[in-house]
Amino acid sequence: MKRIRFAISTCPNDTFAFHAMLERKVDWRGLDFDIQLLDIQTLNEELLAKRLDVAKTSFHAALYLTQDYGVFPSGSALGYGVGPLLLSAKAGTTPIDSSKLTICPGEHTTATLLFHLFYPNTTRLNHVVFSEIMPLLKKGAADFGVCIHEGRFTWQSEGLSLVEDLGSRWEKATHCPLPLGGIIGAWHLGRDVLETVQAVIHESLVYGLDHPSETLPTMRRFAQEFDDSVLMKHVDLYVNDWTRELGEVGERALDELSNRAFEIGLTGDHAKLRLTTSARQR
Repeated sequence: MKRIRFAISTCPNDTFAFHAMLERKVDWRGLDFDIQLLDIQTLNEELLAKRLDVAKTSFHAALYLTQDYGVFPSGSALGYGVGPLLLSAKAGTTPIDSSKLTICPGEHTTATLLFHLFYPNTTRLNHVVFSEIMPLLKKGAADFGVCIHEGRFTWQSEGLSLVEDLGSRWEKATHCPLPLGGIIGAWHLGRDVLETVQAVIHESLVYGLDHPSETLPTMRRFAQEFDDSVLMKHVDLYVNDWTRELGEVGERALDELSNRAFEIGLTGDHAKLRLTTSARQR
C-alpha cells in the first residue's frame, strides 16, 4: 500500500472538499493517506522543504516548486470575488509610508504576492498566522493587514476599515479569475499514483457537494469562525466549477500569475505551473 504524506489547510473550503477523505466516505483506491491539517504558511514551508507528497499550497509558493510538483486539476481555490482584503486599523489610510507596518499571512502566500504586485516598496512587512491578523489590527499592533479566509466576511463586525479588495484589483488588471491556491503532487509519485490521487480528490469534492450539511461538523472543528452561515458563505465563494476542474480558464489564470510574479522579480526564473494530468489523459 502506497503511503501518501497529504496535507490541507484548516480553511472551510478545504475541510468541506476533503471531509469525505478525512471521514473515509470515499474509496482511497489502495493508497494510504497520512493526512494533516495545517495553516497555509506552514503548508508552504513543508512543501518547500519537500516533506509532503500531496498538499494544498498557495499558488505563489507553487511557483517555486514547479521542478518537483504539479497541480492537480481538481481542488483549487480560484474565482471572481474571492480575493484577500487589505484592511486598516484607521479609516481613510493607505499603505504609502515606509514607517507603517503591514501584516500578511505568510511570505509565500498568494495574498502577499498581491500586496507586492499592487503596493510595492510601500510599508514594512511582517508575517503572522492568518487568524492573528485582525486581532493585531484591532489592538493597534499594525497599521494594515492582508486578510484571508473567513475574515473576508467578518471584518466589518470587528470594526476594521477596508482599504482595497485585492482580488477585485487583480480581476480588473488581468481579466482573469484570481488563483489563490491548489492541491499539488510530487512528480516522483509517478503518473499512475498521481492519477489515482486526482480521482480520490475529485470524488471527495463531489461527495461534499452532494452532502453539504454532513460536512459542517468537520468545518466547525477547524474553523476560526463557528457560525454555520459564515462557513457556508465561504464554501459558496471558494468552491466552484474551477474547483471541480481548472480547465482552460483556470490554466490561463495560473499563467497570468506566473508572468506577473516574474515581472516584478518575485521568482528567480520564469516558472510555469503544470498539471499532474491533462483532461486528455483522463
